Amino acid sequence: MLQSIQRADHALYASITDRKYAANIATVARWVSRSGDGHLYLVLGVLAMLLDGQHGTQFFIVALTAFAFELPFYFVIKNVFKRNRPCEVLLALPAFVKPSDKFSLPSGHTAAAFIMATVVAQFYPDIASLCYAWAALIGASRVLLRVHFPTDILCGFALGASAAWISLAMWV
Repeated sequence: MLQSIQRADHALYASITDRKYAANIATVARWVSRSGDGHLYLVLGVLAMLLDGQHGTQFFIVALTAFAFELPFYFVIKNVFKRNRPCEVLLALPAFVKPSDKFSLPSGHTAAAFIMATVVAQFYPDIASLCYAWAALIGASRVLLRVHFPTDILCGFALGASAAWISLAMWV
């Protein structure tokens, strides 16, 4: 069954990324992906603490706790599955960026983005849709940059959202 999923994942990946304008799309995808590198999360947490006296500190603590849950699981999953990145498996489709590590499952960018989107949605529901859309775009950008398969993104979403929900259950 896993081989069937992997074959479907490879086919979907190739159909998404092997396009005439892939390099042009990658230019935009690079910027979207960079917004999920992690710096923005720290800025958001500090801004929340400084500007929102009612919820800011709790927001920061919940997000920090969620990352503390997510990161060890992320490293364990990466090193247990050791799934090669698409650019190493499908050599005809080289990556548009240099990946930060060797393995692709799960997408750490996607996990982190969905941690933030889920925590923001709890504390600031008026911008929840925008944050979830942004998190989804970060995941999509990682596929478009040819460093993740679609199922890596789904696993990153599940990991990030789960870590956020656990943290929210502890603190809210």
